[in-house]
Amino acid sequence: MSAQDCLFCKIISGAIPSNRVYEDDDVFAFKDINPQAPTHVLIVPKKHIPSVASLTEADVAVAGKLITVAAGLADSLGIADRGYRLVVNAGEEGGQTVNHLHLHLLGGRRFGWPPG
Repeated sequence: MSAQDCLFCKIISGAIPSNRVYEDDDVFAFKDINPQAPTHVLIVPKKHIPSVASLTEADVAVAGKLITVAAGLADSLGIADRGYRLVVNAGEEGGQTVNHLHLHLLGGRRFGWPPG
């Protein structure tokens, strides 16, 4: 899938509306339209990277920034103190449904282990 056909690239560009909660030069975050927890935010790089499996050395800074942004959002959304979960799915069997790297920030309820 190319960036032109990518759902998240279209959301980042504004071609598809979203409920944005954060944006800077490298990262865009928005509320998931099918939330799996009271707080469910997707955090994506603005650069089209198909999957965590596609990361290269050139992507180290943005990969780290995704996690840093997630931690900041957890704090600003009021879920940091009680705890939250970050999820990255990779590939079909890993549950990835959009081929654009993204983190799920989930919180506001207790999570079990193992997941899924």
